[in-house]
Amino acid sequence: MTTTVAATAPPPAAPPADRRLRTVGGKFYEPYRVSVAEYRTFREQGFLVVRGLVDAEDIAELRQHTEDLMQGRLPEQKSNPMGERDLSKETGTTAQGLEAPPEHLSPEEKAQYFLRIHMLHRKLELHERYLLHPRVLDVLEAIMGPDVLAMQTMLFLKPPGKPGQGWHQDSYYIPTHPDSLCGAWIAVDDCDELNGAMWFAKGSQHEPVYPPSSGYGYGDRRLADIREVGGVSHPDDRHNDLARIADRYDQVLVSAKAGDVVFFGGHILHRSKTNFTADRYRRAFVSHYCNARSFTQWTGGPTDGPNAGAIDPETKMANGLHILARGDSHLPFAKPRFGTNCAAILTAEERRAATEFAARAMGDMDSGMMGMEDADPYATDDHDDEPAANTPRGPYSQARTADALPADVPRPTALITTR
Repeated sequence: MTTTVAATAPPPAAPPADRRLRTVGGKFYEPYRVSVAEYRTFREQGFLVVRGLVDAEDIAELRQHTEDLMQGRLPEQKSNPMGERDLSKETGTTAQGLEAPPEHLSPEEKAQYFLRIHMLHRKLELHERYLLHPRVLDVLEAIMGPDVLAMQTMLFLKPPGKPGQGWHQDSYYIPTHPDSLCGAWIAVDDCDELNGAMWFAKGSQHEPVYPPSSGYGYGDRRLADIREVGGVSHPDDRHNDLARIADRYDQVLVSAKAGDVVFFGGHILHRSKTNFTADRYRRAFVSHYCNARSFTQWTGGPTDGPNAGAIDPETKMANGLHILARGDSHLPFAKPRFGTNCAAILTAEERRAATEFAARAMGDMDSGMMGMEDADPYATDDHDDEPAANTPRGPYSQARTADALPADVPRPTALITTR
């Protein structure tokens, strides 16, 4: 009797790494390619606005999430109620936790209990997903990558009447070495001058980071004549020393529509002002990143619990707390707690394969010439074809050997050029 054994189907092959990284929350995101003009704009003015980078479906999800959070509907808020407090004493840097507002308040009053919440990507899947949004990472990969480390999230609610944050530089708060910090500000609401859009001192990305006269903050203290500053982030320019530096530059309002994303470097001076409207919010999902090859001691919060052991005891390096979003790194990095697709979930071989182009670009290393050739310093030009007979030529191009040079012309040394 012959026994028939059913063939076992092989497990489905994993999709290519690039397609996996572009599929987040079950949704595939088409790539965004940064143009040369956008790249130059970011370098020249210190910030870049990419219109409509995040689609309407994602913005609707973020907007609903903020509504639920401000009303205390998230399950994670239930066990952590807020106490009542004097809201008039809060500033533009006052932050809240994942807490529920007092239940007896009206919906409008509950919303007033929130301005900003930090680092929720370590607690909520949705925040991790938008920190690692593929189209946001596409832009970052082009302007400060290709290796991208995802460090921080901030959710700004900014209901009517809430204050803004005065002039500041983000690298003052989040130092990286080499300095490669970059922010990505996703507009959840349309924003303009009335409801507290951002202002930038265009071109101030060339300024050093000014250190604090006291208290927390990083600065470029190695510069001989660097000045210490006080009142950083204070909304009143009279009490913020960075206002005098911002006054050297054109100060531009950056209005945005929901779905636009503003990218800005860690040195550029920027601020926001009060939401003067009676019925409009100015919500934004903001994340910060650095090149994954940069060293940082910035932790972003507690270093116990799930973060225990991620800090290097000798150097205090904290890279191991932050998620490798794109590319690769020789430094430690974290994996996403909620499993969001990103470079950190790839194998080392997959990450290496994606970055081998850098090694190939180095050319011929056996000779040490990296693909370059000796140049003939007496050649007419760098091309094989000769110029027209009547083309004027200097003493070097006219001479075919050193001996043929005029006596008063210095003998050149050998040159190296690419071919």
